[in-house]
Amino acid sequence: MWTVVYMANTKQDAEKIEEILKEEGFLVKIRSISKNNVNGTCEVLVIRSEVEEAYTILMQNGY
Repeated sequence: MWTVVYMANTKQDAEKIEEILKEEGFLVKIRSISKNNVNGTCEVLVIRSEVEEAYTILMQNGY
């Protein structure tokens, strides 16, 4: 099951976070939650069993 680990204000921010997590070996999905704006708020998701590790990586990278 996929779990949200970060809410990004823009799609570009979500893609930066996705890149960081993928470099660390995580499977990552981005899901837009803003229907009117393609570049709006996005959820960054990882597999539930990897949530704690993903949070640690995000904190180490200033997120």
